[in-house]
Amino acid sequence: MLLSKELIENIWYTKHPLGVLLLPLSWIYTLIIVLRRLCYQSGLIAVSQIDVPVIIVGNITVGGTGKTPLVIWLAEYFHNKGFKPGIVSRGYGGNFSGKTQQVRPDSDPLLVGDEPVLIAKKTNCPVAIATQRRRAAEELIEYCDCDLILCDDGMQHYSLARDMEIAVIDGQRRFGNKHCLPAGPLREPISRLKTVDFIVSKYIAGRHEYKMEYSYGDLVSLTDPEKTMPVSKLNGQSVHAIAGIGNPDRYFSYLRNQKINLMQHEFPDHHSFEAEDINFNDGLTVVMTEKDAVKCVEHATKYHWYLPIAATLPESFTFRLDALMKEIMNG
Repeated sequence: MLLSKELIENIWYTKHPLGVLLLPLSWIYTLIIVLRRLCYQSGLIAVSQIDVPVIIVGNITVGGTGKTPLVIWLAEYFHNKGFKPGIVSRGYGGNFSGKTQQVRPDSDPLLVGDEPVLIAKKTNCPVAIATQRRRAAEELIEYCDCDLILCDDGMQHYSLARDMEIAVIDGQRRFGNKHCLPAGPLREPISRLKTVDFIVSKYIAGRHEYKMEYSYGDLVSLTDPEKTMPVSKLNGQSVHAIAGIGNPDRYFSYLRNQKINLMQHEFPDHHSFEAEDINFNDGLTVVMTEKDAVKCVEHATKYHWYLPIAATLPESFTFRLDALMKEIMNG
């Protein structure tokens, strides 16, 4: 029997008794992933090297931590530094089953996934999806002349060699009960963070972590992207708020803090929206996340808007990023 999302959250982020019962399975899972990583490190399983620097952005927990906004930030940052970044993704939520697929801003998110389309749209950088990230990286280098590869959600994909690893964590939720799957939310033990180059923490940063925050823009119309509206214009109004992302609490909280009367509609991450999911036929404004918007354009009306976000990072992060990138480029 499948467990509900609420029960899973309780098991992972509280002292739920089911977490204890699941611990033996977690120990087996942890042993497997540790042995797998050792096989790559020892050379028993081949690791593919490519000819340009590779930066991995990932996390060690299940669910949304802010990887995609950071990838977009990195792409824009390095583009402004004179690089030609290419972005590699798995394309979660898409139906693509081939070897490699290049993603454009107008690609079908139902085929290639919502996050790759959003990244392509926001960065105008070459984006490719593939089950084997090495293959996508090589094609971006060969056909798009990329001189830097950013890998979205690739920390556990050890078959692709990396020059830099950035782990993203949720500074509020942290690591839950600190157990690996299935008793807890961890993909890898917390000790894995000792091996990464950066720990970027969303909202709240601890020692040796870099704080990432979000800045919110004006609402953008789904039917006319040139049309915007300040969020404050919705003060005191009843509004439908849609989210099909991991951990949408901050998104809903931001809207509530704007004195908006919210009717929340929460969907699973990477949800494939149908017209009836977003049309309520009551004449009220409908607000959604930017990631969800790429899948909802064909169903949208004049009532539909999305809330854009952008990651912001401290100068200390960019200073160290530049220093490490210089070391990588100098060999």
